[in-house]
Amino acid sequence: MKLSFISFLCRRISESTDKSWFRSLFVHKVDARKDAHSNLLSKKETSNLYKIQFHNVKPECLEAYNSLEAEVQNRLHQDQDYPCEVVGSWNTWYGEQDQAVHLWRYRGGYPALTECLNKLNDNKEYLEFRKERAKMLISRRNQLLLEFSFWNEPMPRPGPNIYEMRTYNLKPGTMIEWGNHWARAIKFRQENKEAVGGFFSQIGDLYVVHHLWAYESLQSREETRNSAWMKQGWDANVYYTVPLIRSMESRIMIPTKDSPLQ
Repeated sequence: MKLSFISFLCRRISESTDKSWFRSLFVHKVDARKDAHSNLLSKKETSNLYKIQFHNVKPECLEAYNSLEAEVQNRLHQDQDYPCEVVGSWNTWYGEQDQAVHLWRYRGGYPALTECLNKLNDNKEYLEFRKERAKMLISRRNQLLLEFSFWNEPMPRPGPNIYEMRTYNLKPGTMIEWGNHWARAIKFRQENKEAVGGFFSQIGDLYVVHHLWAYESLQSREETRNSAWMKQGWDANVYYTVPLIRSMESRIMIPTKDSPLQ
């Protein structure tokens, strides 16, 4: 992987007669645009809104937490009065330990989210669940997300799989450029059906991108990622998107027993 990127970089140096391209690695020029990136990058045919939750659980409570969370998720998932559904639930295997990650979908966007929250606030059983859950948590945070138009919509899949969530914190003003490059590059990562979903934040930490991948094992993950470098064009995607990133993180996650994504 490193040799491919270095070779590409050296080729750019040898082919260029103008040093301005080198300066562009460090100074990003943001072009004016006519619309919000949420309108330009999200799917027009759906009005899905996603919520991702990160719960840091007391180590001694993780098993009880998973059982309690699964019970409540199943009830909400099966109740047609609540316009929300669980996309997937995981425990982090490598990354931040004793962490639970939940991805929810609201079909109908912000109105569906508001309707669901209003109903939950009137649900005494749910309020008791939150009190019980709070005893098990160290901290929690969430984000509201939209899905990239060029990614798959996450659908239930059989297992066993491990999941990788790669999180990118981008430089402000670079989301359109990121989307343009990945709209072309996603084809390099579809052969093994490892692409699960791609999202960008709307509320919470901003200019955050989450890519969700599924693999049979850590070994298959390595082989799949290495094979991408054999495809012409993947090295260019890495070359042009790396300068857009402020920081990045990888989580390897194991689906919980009742997660639709297994």
